[in-house]
Parts: sequence; structure tokens; C-alpha cells
Amino acid sequence: MKPYADSNFLVRLYLKLSDTPIAARWTAVGHGRESGLFPLTWLHRVEVANAFQLHVFQSRAGRQPRISPELAASAHVTFRQDASNGEWFDTASLEMAALERQVEELLLRHTSKHGFRSFDLLHVSQALLLGCDTFLSFDQKANKLAQLEGMKLLKS
Repeated sequence: MKPYADSNFLVRLYLKLSDTPIAARWTAVGHGRESGLFPLTWLHRVEVANAFQLHVFQSRAGRQPRISPELAASAHVTFRQDASNGEWFDTASLEMAALERQVEELLLRHTSKHGFRSFDLLHVSQALLLGCDTFLSFDQKANKLAQLEGMKLLKS
């Protein structure tokens, strides 16, 4: 098994959200982690950092859970350390032309039927180009696209 964790899955490893226990179980040795490191791309780095700040914004708007600016900053520092120490992640780079071709192929095949967003297409395309066979996400649309492309999904 070669898993691909999308950004919303990764955020749950750094912030305590409702699905965090499921993500933590999946990353434990003996369940998903024994198959190696998770690929980490530029898209993950940008989206995860933005998600931390977006949770702060949503907290200020009264949405739960409460994520303080300090908690988000701490999560960001930990994520950056994990991204560079080689314990959890394997930095992956993809040729943009190949990624664009893969995204276009998926969008032409699926978006008009299922309404996929660009980020769903980007993550599933990255997973396919990186040779991943399992897709870890809490996003139902991204999961549907990954499943349509023959990938196994996270089981809670």
C-alpha cells in the first residue's frame, strides 16, 4: 500500500478536530504508516499552512472548534519541522506539465458529471502521478474522485 494523504487529512494530525482520532489511527504503525512516508508536495505545504489560519478565522466567527492564533502558529511550526526531518514525509515534486495533463484528463472525464473542485482534481492527480493506491481524506468529493480512479479510501 502506498498512501496519499490530502491536506485536510494532514491538518487533522496537527489540530484537534472531530476526525483527529481517525487520522491518528491511520498514521499509526501497523495501520497505514508501515508502508512508508507520506508524499508531501508544494500544494500540501501551502494548503496546510492556510488551513491553520483559516481555522483561526472561523473560530473568530464563532465556529467550533476554537483554534487560537497561538495554537495555529504552534501547529504550523510542528508541521514545518515534520516536513523537513524526513520522519513523516517524503518531499515529492511533480513536473507541472504532467500535473496539468493529469488534471485535465480527470476534469474532462468527471467534473461535468460530479462537480469536482480544482483542489480535488489536483490532489487526486498528484496521488496518481506519485503511484499511490490509497487516498486518505475526510473530503467526500475528493474521496469520490479517488474512488472513481480506482484508489482505496480511508475507512473509519
